[in-house]
Amino acid sequence: MFADFLPLTVRELTEETSIALAQGMQRRAIATSLATEPILTNYVQQGSGGPAIVLLHGFDSSLLEFRRLIPLLAPYGEVWAIDLLGFGFTERAAGVIPSPASIKAHLQACWQTLIGRPMILVGASMGGAAAIDFTLTYPEAVEQLVLLDSAGYTAGPSASRMMFPPMGFLATEFLRNLKVRDRISRSAYHDGKWASADALRCGALHLEAPGWRQALIAFTKSGGYGSFAERLSQLEQPTLILWGENDRILGTADAEKFQAAIADSKLIWIPQCGHVPHLEQPELTAQHMRAFLSLG
Repeated sequence: MFADFLPLTVRELTEETSIALAQGMQRRAIATSLATEPILTNYVQQGSGGPAIVLLHGFDSSLLEFRRLIPLLAPYGEVWAIDLLGFGFTERAAGVIPSPASIKAHLQACWQTLIGRPMILVGASMGGAAAIDFTLTYPEAVEQLVLLDSAGYTAGPSASRMMFPPMGFLATEFLRNLKVRDRISRSAYHDGKWASADALRCGALHLEAPGWRQALIAFTKSGGYGSFAERLSQLEQPTLILWGENDRILGTADAEKFQAAIADSKLIWIPQCGHVPHLEQPELTAQHMRAFLSLG
């Protein structure tokens, strides 16, 4: 059974891991400093015992992008995947503007409510920038850090200048188009076979969440995540950097820059892999994570 906050199109999922993760989604009201009312936060939790492992998804995405990785980690720890504020199926609360600052405040409230102990924080793409930002602010909450083809070293081009009427509407309509999303999906993989109909549905399901357009415009207008290059030396947590050798979204130059900037870090290249190692090479990604984190 699927939760009633998911759109009916969730029934179109076909991959076993996609269906299982969607069926495991649940919401919890998380009290934050951002609003008087708690924010209904979407998450999945699998596994018990061992370290707490928290997974953060990328831009305009949801926790469904971890559908192939979570089952490989759950036997070794308490795995959580959380939809960031303004994204996925977490409530777009009235008056709460998604931005790096509000995402961090919401994540800190989630950590206090759901986890309550030092964690292994894993961030993919924009989720990597969110993980870095959180760790720099709340170092006591993070034991180890894993960055998967992470944003956060080089500031990306700002699209905020386009996010005014009617450009904001047109930009989000462009991103809503399934043919556009299919092209983006294909560019994220090294091997296009992974850009299946199920992958397209996983990547588009959250577009039907209430307030998707308004939240995406608001986040983009906030400026999004910039560069943490000048602050990365402050990270003291052991950090694993996993990077697809064929990343066509962020390229590959930042991988070695992250390694050079973070003192206690290790860079591992994932062969035959694009921007999403957790989707294209989940077994190898999990293997490297387990070895680095001493899981199992």
